[in-house]
Amino acid sequence: MTTAPDTRDMSGLALLQSFLAAGTRPPMIELMDFTLVEIEPGRAVFEGEPKATMLNPMGSVHGGYAATILDTACGCAVHAHLDADQSFTTLELKVSYLRGLSAQSGRVRAEGRTISIGKRVAFAEATLTDDQGRICATATSTLMVFGTT
Repeated sequence: MTTAPDTRDMSGLALLQSFLAAGTRPPMIELMDFTLVEIEPGRAVFEGEPKATMLNPMGSVHGGYAATILDTACGCAVHAHLDADQSFTTLELKVSYLRGLSAQSGRVRAEGRTISIGKRVAFAEATLTDDQGRICATATSTLMVFGTT
């Protein structure tokens, strides 16, 4: 299991860039088996491939997989704007499922974008596409920004 680097003096962007450069993942992202592939202020991209272990009783990938990768993309797009003494938490996440995922869906890509960021509240959106570029799910997120010191 990979642990996060010492983040005390790292901006959100620097932290995320350190994961990308090292090819490491925080434990939750490792568990869900997706990976940060691009990061810049206001934009975060994750890729993953749903596995058979993520199937619900009906045989499709549980919606929580899409919600998790979309929430992560939204949060990291916002985090990439924050200073070392700031953090965030998701206040609200709305997910719209447009196409089901299966163990045969192939690689999926979640692209998160910051819409607006203020002193206390940020808004972000994300889109999840399959390996054929079809939109499978979208999300909008409201996030609370706060100081850590």
